[in-house]
Amino acid sequence: MASAGNAHRAGHVAIVGRPSVGKSTLVNALVGAKVTITSKKPQTTRHRILGVLTEPTRQFAFVDTPGFQTRHRSPLNDRLNRTVRDSLAGVDAVVWVVDGARLTAEDRAVAALIPATMPVVVAVNKIDAVPDKGELLPRLAEIAKLRDFAAIVPISAERGTQLAELKAEIALTLPASPPLYPETDLTDRDERFLAAEFVREKIFRMLGDEVPYATTVAIESFEHKGDLRRIHATVFVDKASQRAILIGAKGERMKAIGTQARADMERLFGGTVYLEVWVKVKRGWADDEAALTRFGY
Repeated sequence: MASAGNAHRAGHVAIVGRPSVGKSTLVNALVGAKVTITSKKPQTTRHRILGVLTEPTRQFAFVDTPGFQTRHRSPLNDRLNRTVRDSLAGVDAVVWVVDGARLTAEDRAVAALIPATMPVVVAVNKIDAVPDKGELLPRLAEIAKLRDFAAIVPISAERGTQLAELKAEIALTLPASPPLYPETDLTDRDERFLAAEFVREKIFRMLGDEVPYATTVAIESFEHKGDLRRIHATVFVDKASQRAILIGAKGERMKAIGTQARADMERLFGGTVYLEVWVKVKRGWADDEAALTRFGY
């Protein structure tokens, strides 16, 4: 039992930043499990996803969010930006993730969304990719001028550099509280949702720039008996030409996507997965409010 002077801390922490700064990679690294998908392409994350880390004297509920989009307006991007804004309500603290290589106008737009009274820890990510570490000092000074931050911590989410220091600083911003989630919970998302996300991740990783943004994934059926899961998924694309690209010659690309997604599912779910994936054309789905609602955006 923690003493009064060393009370157990717990709280919700929003992870925010512009696209491609490594928010989802950071959440997975902090939680120690793959609870949110990642790729090098912007806007891989399209949903609010909770990743839970439970330690003896503290529990972190990290809220992964889409990258805040300032360049391209569309009904889908408007909904993703609304998700970011909504995620900032009701949290105890914010981790603002920026790229150690540069601070942009898009970064500042994200910072402007954070309420002035909210404790903010800055995670200056990808420091392993900055050749001259002397460049980091002026970057940290530039960030420090923007507002009164709880802490500024240079990290590499991919390599795990200084994540213990980051967690220590975040913990100081959390209220004294018993755990908010059961000790065994890693995320608030169910296996059906995660299955769709794992398929979508492989599409983002394996295809070029255009096709991934024109796709979404729906789970048509999910049967769980013992250690076996039978999952039928449909990938929706905007055009017939995108369907052909996604399927590939003799279906080889779609087969590779399914194989890799199934491996991730089996690793996280802890059992055998039978996965069947179909590809269908639904023109204009990303601009169709009813379709966006159906797909959970």
